[in-house]
Amino acid sequence: SAERPPHAQPHRAARAARLCQELNLDAASAAEALRDFTALRGTYSLEGEALHWLACALYVACRKSLVPTVGSGLMEGNGVSLTRILRSARLSLIQFFSKMKKWMEMSNLPQEFRDRVERLERNFEVSTVIFKKFEPIFLDIFQNPYEETSKPQRSRKQRRVPCSVKDLFNFCWTLFVYTKGNFRMIGDDLVNSYHLLLCCLDLIFANALLCPNRRELLNPSFKGLPVDFHMTEIKVSEDPPCIIATLCELHDGLLVEAKGIKEHYFKPYISKLFDRKILKGECLLDLCNFTENNKALNKEYEEYVLTVGDFDERVFLGADAEEEIGTPRKFPADVPVGKTAARAHVECHLQQHFEKKRSFAPSTPLTGRRYLREKEAVITPVASATQSVSRLQSIVAGLKNTPSEQLITIFDCEDMTKSSLKAPHLFILLLQDILI
Repeated sequence: SAERPPHAQPHRAARAARLCQELNLDAASAAEALRDFTALRGTYSLEGEALHWLACALYVACRKSLVPTVGSGLMEGNGVSLTRILRSARLSLIQFFSKMKKWMEMSNLPQEFRDRVERLERNFEVSTVIFKKFEPIFLDIFQNPYEETSKPQRSRKQRRVPCSVKDLFNFCWTLFVYTKGNFRMIGDDLVNSYHLLLCCLDLIFANALLCPNRRELLNPSFKGLPVDFHMTEIKVSEDPPCIIATLCELHDGLLVEAKGIKEHYFKPYISKLFDRKILKGECLLDLCNFTENNKALNKEYEEYVLTVGDFDERVFLGADAEEEIGTPRKFPADVPVGKTAARAHVECHLQQHFEKKRSFAPSTPLTGRRYLREKEAVITPVASATQSVSRLQSIVAGLKNTPSEQLITIFDCEDMTKSSLKAPHLFILLLQDILI
């Protein structure tokens, strides 16, 4: 352990006390964090800012804490989110993950906790790439929120219009990160998360289109607009318009997977949000509904962040995103073993998009030496199902709906007539009908 000037000790202790006070930390968590920090500092030489190492100790202590709830239950965590800890300690997410790995080694923390941090880091890496993709797709569908904010105000007394394009941008991203957080099998999977984002954009587009006073939010040159969009009245169908196919075509998605995510995960979850009164109204974006929907969604997401203890992914929307997240770094371009060709292509496209965009402001982060690598030991139900469908698609691609000469020969050898081929013939027809 390196020698420290005597006068530095009281100063460091005062800063640590201020940090705990600023976070309104309970006495037990604060004492545990300071004890662990002091013990490790006495054993190892902690390079860099001491407050950053203390932030690691605080995160561990907060996650270990159990708070009693109504009904004699226990809530994991003490209501102090990772985002608040990092902001107070002025530590970026990328710096945190780097230091946290060392802290876990030095502290010999259990594997369960290490897995949690690894999952958190991967979730962050996925969100980083998805947000970079979110911006251009949003601009393709809707008006430019940055042009809107740059327009001068006509009058100081002019009231701010609810549900501006910028508000819509923030609402769509918040809906995405909140929904993603409730499906762990989606959160750390890049392709599934991307398709979930397309589902959110599809929902917001449908609401903007069906709400008469919200159509000005749409980009009039978007290719997914109905043919009668520029007419005074649009024919309203029973089913809301769906642009999943258009988005997959324009932005390299897998249609079968995206539709699977929408039907089996996204739509049932949105119905639950309506049942719980988090979302209300015939149109989410109507002037009388949007403010309440936006407020309720953000409140729910804040509660999720506090109880789960993950970082607040709305950080990507803030003006200080680059500072709070950290400096981007290049990731390896190797393709993981065991991926289907279709999923590998989508991941490659998303990675290339990030690489191309990451040099432009506002820059967003990236970290992790195993960036976007599929965990071979963990195959989620969604990934398993979607990979199976992609594999089937690749197997039957280019096949005819008639038996091959070799198959006819096989049946002939078994003294079977050609009329016996009706069953396999029908099977191929059904299979193609399902997959097309």
